[in-house]
Amino acid sequence: MLEVLYEDNHIIAINKKSGDIVQGDKTGDAPLSDFVKAYIKKKYNKPGEVFLGTIHRLDRPTSGVVLYARTSKALTRMNEQFREKQVQKTYWAVVENAPANDSGTLENYLLKNQKQNKSYVTKVADGKHAVLDFKLLNKLDNFYHLEIKPKTGRHHQIRVQLAHIGCIIKGDLKYGAKRSNKDASIHLLAQKLEFLHPVKKEPITIIAPAPKDSIWEACKL
Repeated sequence: MLEVLYEDNHIIAINKKSGDIVQGDKTGDAPLSDFVKAYIKKKYNKPGEVFLGTIHRLDRPTSGVVLYARTSKALTRMNEQFREKQVQKTYWAVVENAPANDSGTLENYLLKNQKQNKSYVTKVADGKHAVLDFKLLNKLDNFYHLEIKPKTGRHHQIRVQLAHIGCIIKGDLKYGAKRSNKDASIHLLAQKLEFLHPVKKEPITIIAPAPKDSIWEACKL
């Protein structure tokens, strides 16, 4: 069942569940975009093919806000906002260890290994520049709740940069977690998206509620 967070004639935002893929990939699994198209077709009784543009992506095990465009004009304008870094993305992460400081900026160069579908911190000349700001929000019983604001959009950026400082995301086996989550999710949530509406030019804030589990429940501020 789709959880629609926001919709109008130009854009639609979905609360993606862990395990959903945003757009079709080599797995051949049905992407979230197919379900959104079916929802629009049924709700608005649309004949023929429904237009839906993928603006950005989330990793498969990550949950949270995903924004799609319902018109080509909205797609072009939102792509431009993402490219020009005019969109503010906020993530929540539950990590195994506390960062050395309660807040700060991480700056690294990342190199993607296509075969492994994994990124690594590397030397300047080899990699793509990656920057994020983090803040410790809460200390849980066995974990730590961080707020992350990425300034760049690199492959697995938050996962690899946090792992590099020893703050491995709960359930993220790929980047060194001690054990997996039962549902193969990781405790990384695209919690908030802030941007200018592509047509109305009004500021929009979309917030995704955290998945329902005891650890996410403990993160509620």
